[in-house]
Amino acid sequence: MTEQLPELATVEEVYAELLSRAPENRMEPRLAPLYRAMDVLGEPNRAFPVVHLTGTNGKTSTARMIEAGLRAHGLRTGRYTSPHLVKVTERISIDGEPVADETFVRIWNEIAPYLAIVDAELVAAAQPRLTYFECVTILAFAVFADEPVDVAVIEVGLGGITDATNVADGAVSVVTPISLDHTDLLGDTVEDIAREKAGIIKRGGFLVSAAQPPEAAQVLLEKAREVGAAFRFEGVEFGVESRAVAVGGQVVTIRGLAGRYEELAVPLHGEHQAQNAAVAVAALEAFLGGGERELDREVLQEAFAQVSSPGRLEVVRTAPTIVLDAAHNPDGIRVSAAALKEAFDFSTLVAVIGVLREKDAEQMLRALAEELADLPVEYCFTQSGSPRAIPAEELAELAIDLGFGEDAVHVAEKLDDAIEYAVERAEAVGDFGGGVLITGSITVVGEARLLLKGGE
Repeated sequence: MTEQLPELATVEEVYAELLSRAPENRMEPRLAPLYRAMDVLGEPNRAFPVVHLTGTNGKTSTARMIEAGLRAHGLRTGRYTSPHLVKVTERISIDGEPVADETFVRIWNEIAPYLAIVDAELVAAAQPRLTYFECVTILAFAVFADEPVDVAVIEVGLGGITDATNVADGAVSVVTPISLDHTDLLGDTVEDIAREKAGIIKRGGFLVSAAQPPEAAQVLLEKAREVGAAFRFEGVEFGVESRAVAVGGQVVTIRGLAGRYEELAVPLHGEHQAQNAAVAVAALEAFLGGGERELDREVLQEAFAQVSSPGRLEVVRTAPTIVLDAAHNPDGIRVSAAALKEAFDFSTLVAVIGVLREKDAEQMLRALAEELADLPVEYCFTQSGSPRAIPAEELAELAIDLGFGEDAVHVAEKLDDAIEYAVERAEAVGDFGGGVLITGSITVVGEARLLLKGGE
């Protein structure tokens, strides 16, 4: 008999219940409770094949590209990514759209009594209840099984080996570029982090990896060989042959595993997005034909034409141009800043920056200053509503200690004030070439997107 629980009526009520649990940044290195939850729910994790993604940067954009490709080939898709920018339902998508509110709430109410069983067993064993992220992950599997979907594209939350999503056996495991992030949890070398992320490579599966630092590539290669998984690496078996900046994005030619795809229009900015597109193409070839069947170029172009990546060099306003970018680690900041300069001809820039406490704020600011050194930049430091946000004043002091000019540093604790200040400064440029970049944390970008675009 399952416990009778009061039914929740809205997404907001479900979200409040999720927030009452251990927060998203407190991940438990365990899988046993997830397998137990899957067992009591009838193993929804085995109801559909999975393309499983890990890596440090580029996971969500690559997941969206893979999903678009699968949909263009007539498959009904589920996509699970994190975190969300504005609304929790963004994390669980069906056929490219956030799950319907009523489905989200209905499935939660259906699985809640079973989660209560697992919670009770954990408490009896003196372990923490299922966490926020564990619960949303279980909910995603249950939603995908209920729909049902033909294939799910699932992004890890953190790492790989003990990430809650790793109850899935990925038919294809995708690893985007690995660099240092979450070193307190994953290890302080690229090799350690790669070892954690290699945990999603499953026996008899297929590994598709972006170009990696040599020590990371070696770890992934050894794991693939150990479990008998086929493996293909960007720069060896596939990659970007050429790319050119175009209106609204870029045109890329990709050498895939089975075919060559010329002049694909990708409506996203930056060399890193071209790389993500190449990884996505290889993953599609691996999933749809074992890496041996060429994709139809027209179908692939149709897929890329539908791709968007909210909060990733996303233009949300013009006159002045306001760009949101959810870069939240040094490497992410570096590639995004380079892409910003390539895609936008700003004569001056106002950067609005907020960073979370667990991030390497010093290296992020260094990376941003280095990449933007040849452009006049003002910096407005702010903070999101997250309790994990570094106070704006503290960030500004760090910037000045790092050599940022004091007259180029401004503080606005409230994000709306920071945006207002940045817009005024950008508008003050006489040649209409002023731009605004809002970056530094996903929470800042999410709140800015809500302020500037509403619920879109």
